[in-house]
Amino acid sequence: MNKTLFKVHSWMALAAFIPLLVICITGSILVFKHEIDSVLLADKVRVESAGRERLSLDALEDAMRRNFSDYEPVGWVLFQDSNRADLVYTIQHGTDEWTYALLDQYTGEPLRPPMALTHHLTDWLLELHFTFLLGDWGMLVTSLFSILLCLLGISGFILYRKFWKNFFTLRWNARMIVYFSDLHKMTGIIGAPILLILGFTGAWWNIAHFAHEVAEHADGHEHHHMVDRLYSEELSLQGLLDNTGERIQNFEATYISLPWEPGANITFWGDVPTANPLTSQYASNITYNAQSGEHMLSYDIRDATIGATIVDTYRRLHFGDFAGLVSKVVWCVVGLSPLLLSITGIYIWYQRRDKRRKARKKRQERSAGVLTGSTV
Repeated sequence: MNKTLFKVHSWMALAAFIPLLVICITGSILVFKHEIDSVLLADKVRVESAGRERLSLDALEDAMRRNFSDYEPVGWVLFQDSNRADLVYTIQHGTDEWTYALLDQYTGEPLRPPMALTHHLTDWLLELHFTFLLGDWGMLVTSLFSILLCLLGISGFILYRKFWKNFFTLRWNARMIVYFSDLHKMTGIIGAPILLILGFTGAWWNIAHFAHEVAEHADGHEHHHMVDRLYSEELSLQGLLDNTGERIQNFEATYISLPWEPGANITFWGDVPTANPLTSQYASNITYNAQSGEHMLSYDIRDATIGATIVDTYRRLHFGDFAGLVSKVVWCVVGLSPLLLSITGIYIWYQRRDKRRKARKKRQERSAGVLTGSTV
C-alpha cells in the first residue's frame, strides 16, 4: 500500500508543484499585504487619525461623487484600523468593471482615483493568488490545485504516520538523499496541518464564488453595465449606519455593500464582540431596501448555527490574522514550506528514479550476458 501511495503522492506533487508554488509564495507575501502597501504606498493607504473624527458617510459620498462623477460607489471598506484610508469600490458609467479608490475619511480628500483591481503590486499578486489572472475560471483552476495540496498533506501524513519516532532527526552526515528525505518529512509534518487549513479554506472560497457566478449568469445574461445610481438619492448612508446599532447590539460596520446591479440592496457587514477569536470582521450583516431605506433583515453571528459559525472562521484561518503578528508570521513561514518541500521532493524523486533506471540497466545487462553465454 505504501509503495502505491508513495507513487500517487509523487505524481500529484510533480503535476501540481509549479501552480502550488505560485499559490503558496504569493499567499505568504499577501499575509503582510497592508504592511507592504504601507511601505510602497504610504501616502495612499495611511492617514493620520490623531485628534480627528471621521466625516459622515454622506459627506464622504458627496466627496466621491464630486471628484469622480463618472463612477458609482458599489462597496465601501471601513477598516478597524483608524489609520487606514477608506477603500471605495467603484464602477465607471457604461462599464461593468470594478475599480477602487482610496479616500481620507477625515478630510474627504481622494488619495487615489479609481483604478483597476490589479493596478498595484500586491493587488496583482492577490489576483494571481486566487485566479492565476484567468478571471472566474481561474478560481476553479486554483480550487483544483488547493484540493491537491490537501491530498498531498493527507497522503504525506499516511506515509509518515509514525513520524513521532524520528520527528526531529536530521542525519547531517548521511548521504544527500537521506538528509533531504529527513528534511522533507520533518517540514511536511510541521507544515501539513496549516497547509491543510489553507488548502481547504482556499478551495471552499473559490468553489463557492465560482458556483455563485455560474448560478447568477446561468441564463446567459451579462453583468449589468452601470448607468446611474441604483439606490435612492434621498437615503442617508450615515443614517442607515447609525441605525445598525439598534438592529444588532454592539455592531461595528466594516463593509458597506451598495447596489451594483438592479435589484440589489444596501447591506452593512460588520463585527460583533464574541468569545471566539476566529470570528471574522464581516460575520454579521444588516440589509436595508435600496429605495425606501426600510430595514429588511439582520443576521447576528452570535445567533447562527454551528455550521455557519464554522464557515465564518475560514476567513481568519486563511489569512492567519487571528492572533496578531505571531499567527501572521507563522502563516507566512509555513506558507513558504512548499518551496522547500518541492526542492527536496524533486531531488528524492529524481534520485530514486535514477537508481531504478540503473538497476534496470544492470538487470538487462545480466540478462544479455546470460543469453550470450547460453548461445556459446
